[in-house]
Amino acid sequence: MILHNAAGVAMVLLALAAAQGRGTDIAGTMDHGGAGVAASHASATSTQTAADQNGGAAGQAAAMGAMSSRAMSSDEMSSDHMDMSEHMNMSGHSAMAAHMAWSDMRPATDADRERAAEIVKTLRAALAKYKDYRVAEADGFKPFHPEFPQKIYHFTRWQNGLKAAFEFDPAKPTSLLYKKTSIGYELVGAMYTAPRGTSEAKLDQRVPLGVARWHRHVNLCFPPKGQGANADWKKFGFNGSIVTKAACDTAGGRFFPQIFGWMVHVYPWATTQQAAWTR
Repeated sequence: MILHNAAGVAMVLLALAAAQGRGTDIAGTMDHGGAGVAASHASATSTQTAADQNGGAAGQAAAMGAMSSRAMSSDEMSSDHMDMSEHMNMSGHSAMAAHMAWSDMRPATDADRERAAEIVKTLRAALAKYKDYRVAEADGFKPFHPEFPQKIYHFTRWQNGLKAAFEFDPAKPTSLLYKKTSIGYELVGAMYTAPRGTSEAKLDQRVPLGVARWHRHVNLCFPPKGQGANADWKKFGFNGSIVTKAACDTAGGRFFPQIFGWMVHVYPWATTQQAAWTR
């Protein structure tokens, strides 16, 4: 599923920044060891400590600072996402499609289907207690801008996002997906994330590509820093009409070929496997 409104899209900026990586395939690098991995892991550990200590916006900024890519700094994300949450054009799927890139489709094998079913089974068991959203909040899953009307509310646990930058744990998704109800929130699914440079072979090792398609956000143009409040969000941002660097330069904006990492949503209580991994 893709987010359909400004607040939801703004949420993604923070929810996925923690799992961007640094423009390399961290999972692949981990397999080979090395000083770079140690440094990245130390950075993630430091960030997690800061997030735990500070909480809220400060913790979110700390998580972004350690895991954000060269494409956009954590300060830029922090300043831009608030402008977008209030001013982004809410044109929805059709406009956003120009800024989406997907993992390649491939035929599903029996092994793919079996592995995907095991992931869903593991996730369903892990999420059972979070049907009560207050338990999720107590465990560190924080809703992003619940004051804004959204189709789906993402409750994100920053420690899980950081862990996902290095390894895949089907029982620990980066975010929980809730729908608002008259008495609170109803849990409907979860979101896994992977670093922005992760290869499709590595994505397939996490969640089989024969069953699910990961997606990422690409070819984005943002207004000049500090000018988001008065920007024309029909041109800029996730629903914007600008999709090339040349057009972005002409508009005086800042172009980002890819803004953060891979993501995939899963709905473990769906009645079919196809519905469980729907976009």
